Amino acid sequence: MKKILLLVTTFNSLSQAVYVWLRDRGYDVGVVFAMDLRRDEYVEAFMPDVILSPFLKHYIPPKIYERYPTFVFHPGIRGDRGAYSLDYALLDGVREWGGVWLRADELYDGGDIYASGVFEMPYRYKASIYRQEMLNVAVGSLDELFSNISTLTSTPQILNPLHTPLNQELRGIDWDRDSCDEIIRKVYASDSHPGVLDEICGVKCYLFGIHKEDRLRGKPKEILAKRDGAICLGTVDGAVWISHLKEPNSFKLPATYLLKDKIQGIKEHRLPLIWDRSYDTFYEVSVDIVDEVGYLYFNFHNGAMSTAQCIRLKYAIEYLKEQVKVLVLMGGEDFFSNGIHLNILEDSKKQGEDGWANINAINDVISSIIYADEVVTVASFGKNAGAGGVFLGLACDFVVAKEGVVLNPHYKTLGLTGSEYHTYTLPKRVGKSLSQKLLDECMPISANYAHKIGMVDKLLESDRYMTNLHEYVKELYDDDFLWDKQEYLLDNKEMIESHKEQELEIMYPEFWEEDSLFHKLRYEFVYKVCAVGTPERFLAFSV
Repeated sequence: MKKILLLVTTFNSLSQAVYVWLRDRGYDVGVVFAMDLRRDEYVEAFMPDVILSPFLKHYIPPKIYERYPTFVFHPGIRGDRGAYSLDYALLDGVREWGGVWLRADELYDGGDIYASGVFEMPYRYKASIYRQEMLNVAVGSLDELFSNISTLTSTPQILNPLHTPLNQELRGIDWDRDSCDEIIRKVYASDSHPGVLDEICGVKCYLFGIHKEDRLRGKPKEILAKRDGAICLGTVDGAVWISHLKEPNSFKLPATYLLKDKIQGIKEHRLPLIWDRSYDTFYEVSVDIVDEVGYLYFNFHNGAMSTAQCIRLKYAIEYLKEQVKVLVLMGGEDFFSNGIHLNILEDSKKQGEDGWANINAINDVISSIIYADEVVTVASFGKNAGAGGVFLGLACDFVVAKEGVVLNPHYKTLGLTGSEYHTYTLPKRVGKSLSQKLLDECMPISANYAHKIGMVDKLLESDRYMTNLHEYVKELYDDDFLWDKQEYLLDNKEMIESHKEQELEIMYPEFWEEDSLFHKLRYEFVYKVCAVGTPERFLAFSV
């Protein structure tokens, strides 16, 4: 069994994790989109030994699953069938959940189970659980899946009824009755899709990104404060923060961006960079300092970094450089970083100007990292990263990654050539030839592969990651290293800056010209326009 075809609805985080797992183990892996009109032709041309569908919303026809052993991952335990699996599990408050690999047949989620896994259900939102615990089950059970395929070992599925559709009536919030915990559970079960439909300040919108607030109090649904794009709403027993809203048939934006003039009188309730975090509230940037090591967290929604967020992150870095000996960039709870904020740019009436400001703002963050000659800087890829977020990490002196993390070190899928000093930092680590190959192929790579080629300095197991990370980074401070770093930066600043200037020169028309491909691809990304065919970059590897 050497040729594996991934038949997917879209190449999401789980599909990418399965892809890199297979590639790292020497499998010949193809990718075909399930809705592609030429799907059957591509399948026949690839002639797979096995078809895997880590993420599938389309029916597989008998002519495929009867000819090729086909296995679909379902994000639910044995006996769970149909859509809305995680949604119902969160609403029902189950303590344990899991996923199964099913053999595709004529029944919806009714085939025999060839591999499975379970996890303790965390108190987080649906998409986060899917990207972390559920992904770990799917990838972690692949060895079991292949072993059971070879021995024809399986367990019959329990043919329970399919889930009934979970509509907005069931998801909706009753602000005069629902407690904070009930409201949080409803938003968690609907985030990142479809959201909870509500009305705020007369604006009909879906709610996303909920956080409990321990101190502020007010009437149910009263807007009590705003902070870093989020709004705080009173409840019958406390308050919650909502970070993002989405109008019907539109796209997700920070709450204050969508409400704009309607909340001008609401106070901006700020937090200091360093605070004790002794109570629950919403915050994006924070720091822990242990043994003169500063761990800087920037938990930006979906890893997107707006101009304002970049400015705040730069100020945090500049401040911490004088407070610690080693500065570790930690990223957020679900992503390290994914670069500039495409949704805010799509919303802008001055897209060229605001896009240009955003790319220069993230370059300023990276500049503050590169020229931090008084501290040792470390990037911790404990979560996935993409585009400019990868190169944000590569700006550091040392790069650490957790096993299982997926990196997407490229820009072209959004019509950009990219900046973030990547023409300096990437070749410095992997060489010019491999650097260009990664940028051109636009395929995900594993943390293991990144370590193998020198993009990552240290690879750590997922178990006890933070403990092992601290043991590693606290030993990195060295006066001789910093002296050499200062001398190198002094001698090479002009060269380093020339890379950035050349990048920006190429990028300028990509932001400012009306017929730039970036505008079309950004629109499709933001509005989640489904691809009607398999992208060419996948076919190059598949057929």
